[in-house]
Amino acid sequence: MNEQYEKYEANNCAVIILAAGQSSRLGQPKQLLQYQGKSLLQHAIDTAKQSLAKSTIVVLGSGIEQILDTIDTDGLYVVQNDDWQSGIASSISFGIKSLQNIDPMPDAVILMTCDQPFVSSDLLNELIAKQKETGKLIIASQYDDTIGIPALFHKSLFEQLTALKGDSGAKKLMEQNKDGVVTVPFPKGGIDIDTLDDYEALKN
Repeated sequence: MNEQYEKYEANNCAVIILAAGQSSRLGQPKQLLQYQGKSLLQHAIDTAKQSLAKSTIVVLGSGIEQILDTIDTDGLYVVQNDDWQSGIASSISFGIKSLQNIDPMPDAVILMTCDQPFVSSDLLNELIAKQKETGKLIIASQYDDTIGIPALFHKSLFEQLTALKGDSGAKKLMEQNKDGVVTVPFPKGGIDIDTLDDYEALKN
C-alpha cells in the first residue's frame, strides 16, 4: 500500500448536489418528481442537511426558475451553471469552484445527484466516517458490482475534479486513483430515475 494515500485529513466536508440537467430521457424535470411527499431534489437537500456535512451546495441549470420555486433554499448555497448542456463535468467543476465562497473552505466534498432516491443521511455519514477512519482520498459507494456516487473526494483532488470535461463524471477519478479508493456498501445505489418506467417502478 502506498503511504501517500493513508493520512489525508478531512474535518470539514461539504455536499454538492448535481441537479442541473434537463432529464431528456424522462421528458420532464426529474428534480421535481414527487416521492414520499416531496420532490426528489428536496429529498436530496434534506438528506444532505441532516448529515454531518457542514454545508450543502445545489448546482442548478435547466429549468432553474421553476425548480427554485419548489425547494426550500434555507441554509443552502444555490448556484447556477449556465454551461449545463456541455455535460455533468461542467456542474462538478462549477460546484467545486463554488466552494471558494464557503468559509471555512471544506477539506472534502461528497458528490451526489437527486435521482438516487435511497440515498440517506446515514450513508453520507458513513462516507465521512470511513474517510476519517482510513484517511483515503476517495470514499465511494459500492453497488451492483461497481462503485460510484455518492462519493467523497479529498480537497487534494479538487483541481482534477474541475478539469473534467463533457460527460466524464467523477468515476473517471476513481479509476485514475484506484489505490486511494475505499468503499461503503449501498445496496440500493443502482436504483436511479432516468425514465418514466424507473419512476413508476419506484412508486410501486
